[in-house]
Amino acid sequence: MQVVVMGVTGVGKTTVGRLIAQRLGARFVDADDFHPAENVAKMRAGTPLDDADRQPWLAALNAHLKDAARRGGSVVLACSALKAAYRARLRDGVSGLRFVHLVGTRELIAERLGARSGHYMNPALLDSQLATLERPDDALSVDIGPPPEELANAVCADLARVEVPPPSANSSRQP
Repeated sequence: MQVVVMGVTGVGKTTVGRLIAQRLGARFVDADDFHPAENVAKMRAGTPLDDADRQPWLAALNAHLKDAARRGGSVVLACSALKAAYRARLRDGVSGLRFVHLVGTRELIAERLGARSGHYMNPALLDSQLATLERPDDALSVDIGPPPEELANAVCADLARVEVPPPSANSSRQP
């Protein structure tokens, strides 16, 4: 199973993603670790990334997901995936990739960002991320109000209920 836990900065992608990975017996991967130094410097300075900045990053993430799928490994990837085009790039060649969209009010997210330390993402980028976000219509949307453990349990239960089996060679069923 390949799952992308997505949303704007501060929604808890890493925290919830790690918990989901533990529950699924999957490997957790943080997309932040794939950013080149130039992207990190821009975000640290409060400069939003543009589509050109994101393309090599998205390509590396997609390659990682495809490699894991080829090896039969399950991955939970924490990644903003703000635009439909970014999600399409991640999904390219990765059969059955599922998206979990963590959502919350701007006030709650800003409060969490204010309490966060040790992360390079400048909290001033929240508004630009909210403006960039294209809400997915093909993701499991989860409100971030409950504790992370409850969110992870709910997500795993939902993923188990709606998991789509890989297509078989004999299947003529349309998705």
